[in-house]
Amino acid sequence: MIERYTRPAMGHIWTEENKYRCWLQVESAASAVLAEDGVIPVAAAEAIATKAGFSVSRIHEIEAEVKHDVIAFTTTVAESLTAQGMAAESRWLHYGLTSNDVVDTAQALQIKEASVHIRVGLVALLAVLKRRAIEFKHTPTIGRTHGIHAEPTTFGLKLLNWYAEMQRNLVRFDAAAEDMRVGKLSGAVGTFGHLKPEHEERICARLGLNAAPVATQVIQRDRHAAYISTLAIIGSTLDKIAVEIRHLQRTEVREAQEYFSEKQKGSSAMPHKKNPITSEQISGLARVLRGNAQAAFENIPLWHERDISHSSVERVIFPDSTILADYLLAKTENLIDRLLVYPARMKRNLESTGGLIFSGQLLLDLAEAGMLREDAYRLVQSHAMRAWKEDLVFRDEVASDPAITALLNSEKLDRTFDYTRQLGNVDAIFARVLGD
Repeated sequence: MIERYTRPAMGHIWTEENKYRCWLQVESAASAVLAEDGVIPVAAAEAIATKAGFSVSRIHEIEAEVKHDVIAFTTTVAESLTAQGMAAESRWLHYGLTSNDVVDTAQALQIKEASVHIRVGLVALLAVLKRRAIEFKHTPTIGRTHGIHAEPTTFGLKLLNWYAEMQRNLVRFDAAAEDMRVGKLSGAVGTFGHLKPEHEERICARLGLNAAPVATQVIQRDRHAAYISTLAIIGSTLDKIAVEIRHLQRTEVREAQEYFSEKQKGSSAMPHKKNPITSEQISGLARVLRGNAQAAFENIPLWHERDISHSSVERVIFPDSTILADYLLAKTENLIDRLLVYPARMKRNLESTGGLIFSGQLLLDLAEAGMLREDAYRLVQSHAMRAWKEDLVFRDEVASDPAITALLNSEKLDRTFDYTRQLGNVDAIFARVLGD
């Protein structure tokens, strides 16, 4: 991922240096367990754990010749031991292992580390969503369906919906991250031709991983697809939030707005512009996450016990997806934390249709008062369509209809057109979600 969208801590996880450090960590754990069982000399395991090193440039130099990154890595590590007078110990490096024993297990370590950062971002976003949902719990605004005014809601309920969705995303993410916390050291086709299952279990335990119950030469890629898909779902929720803010910031709406600093500029040509650039960036990058999920699905079907068609893909989608998820969570947290909200504008918009948004309540009140529902619907709709077409005040129109006033006097009509009546259960909804 380009530097523009990479936060340093997450970016470090996917550096070449850290990748090979994780490879060496796997090699060291394997050597230690094998030495405990007398499979290799204790001195060799100690040398690999304390003296082995590598140079990324040397690995690249060797790989350019042998066209195999794991061989280039093991050769470089062996050279580092030989240079220290430990050639005999170096021959026990990578003993009984195949390439993907190291690569898949080390990748699990990187994903485990990346998941810690992503989880921190999820929890931080949840906290700010909860805080701002409570802040605007009873701030009335118009609810829109199909982009058209529907019935009153509160801005707090919008935020609460996002909070509840992110809670579900946290549950999904925890499950996906745990599913990826697995290693494998079962050999070239997963049969433990050179090591024992108990070796694998102990090596993985040393690394803080579980052993995959069964594998081929690779860990099966359904796990990886589920993880990347979960990041895509998280990104889609962030996209959903961003799209709503983009709509609310439109000039005609202006109910909420991204923070805009004093020195910020919105357009090279139009000095008045304040554009929702953060929200648009979130929406755009979420598309990359969704695209990566498709690539992860394609990685599930591999030939027989292994091919490497998934390998090149994962070199891109795992760094990019985790880096983007980390970045987008931080951007969205900041977006919500500093979001400018305009309750007066919300109220003005809510009242802009002259009470049309209470047509449903009027329908119910007329039916309750004794009018047949079908007759009430036709009557209310006729007034609503006329008020819409001629830009009339709907409340005034219905108040002048004898068929309506015969059933609903002025006091009852006041109750019909009182939005607080429809928002009477907001506290109950908050209690269901927050448990407070």
